[in-house]
Amino acid sequence: MKKTKKEKKRLFILSCLILFLVGSLVTSVSKDWTSILNNNQEIKKLTTEYEELLTEEEQLKSEVTKLQDPDYVARYAKEKYMYSGEGETIIRMD
Repeated sequence: MKKTKKEKKRLFILSCLILFLVGSLVTSVSKDWTSILNNNQEIKKLTTEYEELLTEEEQLKSEVTKLQDPDYVARYAKEKYMYSGEGETIIRMD
């Protein structure tokens, strides 16, 4: 079963074409996997940031609720800004 030159040439071209297609597919798949891994890392990062923002939002909502209470506002002003009412003396204890 000797192969003629024409058959050898056809087989060579077909082999080159198959190798080119396989190489293209491998390159394409590797780029897609890299993109997927980067997106997964970005999702984890953004999820963590989102959870932190939710916690901060909850704290701020709590603070807003507290600041609507006049007694809390008065106590807060006295503690934080050393505000004193009439007849009150501020004694700082460190």
